[in-house]
Amino acid sequence: MLQYIESNKERFLSELFDLLRIPSISTDKKYKDDVIKAAEFLKNKLSEAGADNAELCATPGYPIVFAEKIIDEKLPTVLVYGHYDVQPADPLNLWTTPPFEPEIRNGKIYARGACDDKGQTYMHVKAFETMMKNGALPCNIKFMLEGEEESGSEHLEGFVTENKDKIAADVILISDTGIIANDVPAITVGLRGMSYMEVEVTGPNRDLHSGLYGGGVPNPINVLTKMIASLTDDEGKITIPGFYDKVEVLSDAQRAELAKAPFDQEFFKSEIGLKDVQGEKGYSTPERVSIRPTLDVNGIWGGYMEEGAKTVIPSKAHAKISMRLVPFQEPEEITALFTKHFESIAPESVSVKVIPHHGGDPAVIPTDSIAYKAASKAMESTFGKTPVPVRSGGSIPIVAMFKEQLGLDSILMGFGLDSDAIHSPNEHYGVFNFMKGIETIPYFYKYYAEMMKG
Repeated sequence: MLQYIESNKERFLSELFDLLRIPSISTDKKYKDDVIKAAEFLKNKLSEAGADNAELCATPGYPIVFAEKIIDEKLPTVLVYGHYDVQPADPLNLWTTPPFEPEIRNGKIYARGACDDKGQTYMHVKAFETMMKNGALPCNIKFMLEGEEESGSEHLEGFVTENKDKIAADVILISDTGIIANDVPAITVGLRGMSYMEVEVTGPNRDLHSGLYGGGVPNPINVLTKMIASLTDDEGKITIPGFYDKVEVLSDAQRAELAKAPFDQEFFKSEIGLKDVQGEKGYSTPERVSIRPTLDVNGIWGGYMEEGAKTVIPSKAHAKISMRLVPFQEPEEITALFTKHFESIAPESVSVKVIPHHGGDPAVIPTDSIAYKAASKAMESTFGKTPVPVRSGGSIPIVAMFKEQLGLDSILMGFGLDSDAIHSPNEHYGVFNFMKGIETIPYFYKYYAEMMKG
């Protein structure tokens, strides 16, 4: 199969480029036609690769791309999940090349969605094609690719609950995570959850002249920034009452095991242009970004923001705030705790509105399952090293949902790197990583089918 992959490398990349050129931004309605175009592209490519019943399944939002190849009902079935929508590309002026005009530079594919998640999803399509063309598909396969992951997967759970027979499987395979380095493979075994909201602080009933009113009325931006600053203390702890009540506390032995993953703090700082790190006291940088909860302001605005000066006291100020959650924290409860606390710390001179957005539960993946062992052996076969189990700081809320609704664990076998700038300008994905994924995925099927036979 490796010969087939290598001989089709340029075609595989060309097809991925065609997909990357589609600006499938699900959070912005003006790209509706493009999101659907990306779905149709994947449906057609799955059909060409040999899938049966490739179709677009309607939801109240964007369609789910579904396809399957059932070679024997008695064999195990792998359900592949991925997403074809992407983050907005703003700010456009920070991209070296246009975000939807993919380009390879220094062995990396630069484009929005190159890594998250079009490049990683398309690895599975091409791995499937490779197995089909070489008569090497050892078990059944189903694809469920959504178009709303970057906007909260609002309609995925409804589709899952209404189509349990259609998507029935033995395990779920996902590539939306990464490895530690190109010579240090890894499998993600933990994900943080998410509670995300927007806040609005209102002062006067209209923008006011800062000379005539300044010093005598509340400035919503000043108030909001003070409120936000109070949400964490000098030791990096979140001050919301009850926030830590259910946080998973890892033992010293568990922390020591996680610390075995290679980490170069000096490189970490230099790669993102920092002189020093910061975070919760008592925890290392890898722990702060994986096993501990966080609170971050993702955007803040209000008043005059155009070129030049305009001396106003704004009527309103806004911010978007996300909290990454760890096992046992529940997003609904954290949202309620945040709302109660944020309203309580507002001075009487302003009014506050908290608008919850999407959230998701944290997840921990067992490392003693047949599927995990198959994934580990697959990566060892292509990288020449046993992959390191790691906990990711990111969130994939659907992993916990799949467990709850389908009773299935997910295998998070991604090939991206932390340096791939996902969600940022100049997002990229290594050609090495794309091709290594296509090479590795068939081994997962091979070993999983063999191990399931016993």
